[in-house]
Amino acid sequence: MLLDTFGRPLRNLRLSVTDRCNLRCEYCMPEDEYAWLPHEDVLNFEEISALVDVFLSLGVDKIRLTGGEPLMRRELPRLVRMIAPKPGLKDLALTTNGVLLADAAEPLKAAGLGRLTVSLDTLRADRFKRLTRMDRLDRALEGLRAGARVFGRIKIDTVVIRGVNDDELADLLEFGRAQHAEVRFIEYMDVGGATRWSPEQVVARTEMLSRLEHRYGPIEPLHETSTAPADRFALRDGSVFGIISSTTQPFCGSCDRSRLTADGMWFLCLYAQHGLDLRATLRRGASPATLADAISAAWRARIDRGAEERLALGARRAFVPIGTLRNNPHLEMHTRGG
Repeated sequence: MLLDTFGRPLRNLRLSVTDRCNLRCEYCMPEDEYAWLPHEDVLNFEEISALVDVFLSLGVDKIRLTGGEPLMRRELPRLVRMIAPKPGLKDLALTTNGVLLADAAEPLKAAGLGRLTVSLDTLRADRFKRLTRMDRLDRALEGLRAGARVFGRIKIDTVVIRGVNDDELADLLEFGRAQHAEVRFIEYMDVGGATRWSPEQVVARTEMLSRLEHRYGPIEPLHETSTAPADRFALRDGSVFGIISSTTQPFCGSCDRSRLTADGMWFLCLYAQHGLDLRATLRRGASPATLADAISAAWRARIDRGAEERLALGARRAFVPIGTLRNNPHLEMHTRGG
């Protein structure tokens, strides 16, 4: 097993297939203009498949397709068909905003996609438009319902922001139950890149639980052995939801995740300032063994505990200037897959 300096295994790969997105969520892409990855730098499906083989050989057994918005990548089901049957892969999932999902759900399921997560931060059309700068809530909900119908059970990710959508916790939980979906509330994170985050807008896990207990009565924590980021809880009727408290209680100590951008930069942490350029190595004709050696060496030297370090900084953290971000789009959350 490949372990880093803190004994964390390399198990979970977040694989971005595009840096483009059809929404402009204020906590991820708040600016009017962005520098996009050059088309010629973006990995083709055969290159992605080759790199996946290397990661699987090193112990990765979970892959999540991300973006940007991954459904903007043309012929995505073809990539799923290439990856899904690979030996050693136990879990292939995808995170989407749902806008394009109504037409894509069945082809993705048929291609071998195992699990689906839909990001949904509000059920109110006016708030959705304000949060995303796009009037597409109806399409997102249509896609979500299609995903739930095709996959049977899905997850819903909700970023909770004080003064924006924190009064919708129970509404979203009820909506999720109606769709046979498990809702995961995510503490508002400073994600690096372009952000307007402030600590005052964070609704902590303890507060979320207090509000939900006021509505539903006692809530029981589920004690599970997992490196998944969400702590899961059950209501009295057995309904289950999760909370990802990555701001107030980071899970760096058990983080087994790394991120591969659409152009082949490999980042060991969401907050890492530098990545390993696997595209350049691959396109020079390097063998799988050479790629595996490079990946292994980087992971064994991994010391990243980015969320914990940012928590220690509190409100003193410094954000990357917009000009710097435009010169280096890899520092953006939407480029490295969230």
